[in-house]
Amino acid sequence: MTIRVVAFGGGHGLAASLRALRRCAPELDLDITAVVTVGDDGGSSGRLRAERGGLPPGDLRQALVALAGDHPATRRSAGLFQHRFAELAPGGRVDGLAGHAVGNLVLCGLMELLGDPVAALEHAGAMLGSVGRVLPMSRQPVDIEARVRGADPARPDEVCTVRGQHQVAVTTGRVESLRLTPQAPAACVEAVAAIGAADWLIFGPGSWYTSVLPHLLVPQLAAAILASPARRLVTLNLAAEKETLGLSVADHLAALRWYLPELTVDFVLADAKAVGDPEPVHGAAESLGARLVLAPVAVDDGTPRHDPAALGAALVPVLGADR
Repeated sequence: MTIRVVAFGGGHGLAASLRALRRCAPELDLDITAVVTVGDDGGSSGRLRAERGGLPPGDLRQALVALAGDHPATRRSAGLFQHRFAELAPGGRVDGLAGHAVGNLVLCGLMELLGDPVAALEHAGAMLGSVGRVLPMSRQPVDIEARVRGADPARPDEVCTVRGQHQVAVTTGRVESLRLTPQAPAACVEAVAAIGAADWLIFGPGSWYTSVLPHLLVPQLAAAILASPARRLVTLNLAAEKETLGLSVADHLAALRWYLPELTVDFVLADAKAVGDPEPVHGAAESLGARLVLAPVAVDDGTPRHDPAALGAALVPVLGADR
């Protein structure tokens, strides 16, 4: 029986989740859809967004590559999508290609050629032999703003507005609230349909304020998530990032309820070593209606990265469990 899974996020966290979901085969037959944030304004994506308009392609590219097929030709294409032009061209010159990922340029070109980001992503997925579908959370780019306490270390009690996904991601203050501009972007209709048809909705891992929570701030996505009959899984991060310094593991779960008060969750998956004392996390999971599952899902080298094989092994019994 095919299990339809929708995974929310952006960047490296979503890519790790997608690679893990692929590792669930052959035990589980998964139909995978990735719903990706569209707020990136840094690096290559930020430059293309500013210069050409349209959706920032970087997080979309990462998801496509994570789902790329295993045929040698498609693996080479995936490598090409990830290839980034050197900051200095031959002879030490700086040119317009410096720092751009090839896949970002391809997606930009396809969006201009086809006039629709979903059609562009479907075409790019076919080029990469993707074993799942990648969709933007909205067809329009969004800006992320946060109210941050202590963004200026010299004024630890002052609250100010930090604008832009990149600036929010690197802030060293404590994020107190989050919002999108526009405040109610139209959701991608295909994403809404996928949520309604899903058996599982998966949130995380990833940058909590800039990759995971933005989905809950799109009204039509939030309504679809609440109305969906799917079960819900939250995969927790392995370490705090700059934007979540001072936020405990339990606080990550509380933030989901803060931005979507009616949200209930079935399972919370976490790494035992990363969690430390499990009691606060267990309590936070229970407050969402969830059961906490602890499993070794990190890579062996001690860095805070999920191992796709280990995460996939942990996901199989959860996603395959009967209701």
